[in-house]
Amino acid sequence: MEALEFMGTGPELRDTFDKDAERYQRARPGYPPALIEELSRVTGAGPGVRVLEIAPGTGQLTVDLARSGCGITAVELGPSLAAVARRQLAAFPAVDVVTAGFERWELPPEPFDAVVCATAFHWIDPAVRVPRAARALRPGGLLAVVVTHHVAGGTEDFFADVQECYERWDPATPPGLRQTPESEIATDTAEFTGSPYFTDVTVHGHAQEITYTTDTYLDVLLTYSNHRALPEAARKGLLAGIRELIDSRYGGTVTKRYWHELITAVRVGV
Repeated sequence: MEALEFMGTGPELRDTFDKDAERYQRARPGYPPALIEELSRVTGAGPGVRVLEIAPGTGQLTVDLARSGCGITAVELGPSLAAVARRQLAAFPAVDVVTAGFERWELPPEPFDAVVCATAFHWIDPAVRVPRAARALRPGGLLAVVVTHHVAGGTEDFFADVQECYERWDPATPPGLRQTPESEIATDTAEFTGSPYFTDVTVHGHAQEITYTTDTYLDVLLTYSNHRALPEAARKGLLAGIRELIDSRYGGTVTKRYWHELITAVRVGV
């Protein structure tokens, strides 16, 4: 794994995504079709169904969900990300992108049928994210959270070799860090199973592998908050080292494996 992807999640890192929204839209991978199909099925997405999406970014998942015809209110903290999302979703009149932080956004009086958050729930204040998601839902409504892991697979030798670059340019990198197979990922559902607001917690995994050129791989790295937060000299040195490694040893392309977990929970009540 790229060591820097998995450091802290403080508010100063959360804010970095909005600083290059166009790159985020261009470089960040979407989600596998099987996950989108399952999400649409479990949320009942379709005309007349109301969905709240927390932290949609530039709308990668939102576009796929909007194709079902459901109504979506997407609450995005970053104004630049929200602007790109509105552009991407212009063809879907039932989608409204709101610029606000979910923690302080005033919930509408009518509850939603589903609340969705993709690869962003960890950025929301843990003291309020589950209770506020529950408040936004009708009884029997569904909370769906996508968690993305960077796992063993693809060009595995590259992800071992690249740790030398991280260890050189970021002294905090643990030595010998290696990717974990998805079979060894320990899903943490405690905040859902331990909540009085939710029941019937389930987890389903979906894998995808994406092949990147040197340039597209560096582009996606620059959408990760910890890479962006590095001092400029260290970031440039790191990216130069990774570029040289991919070009000289891997013929200019590498394949990366992602493991996406769809965690769902049903709102308690009748």
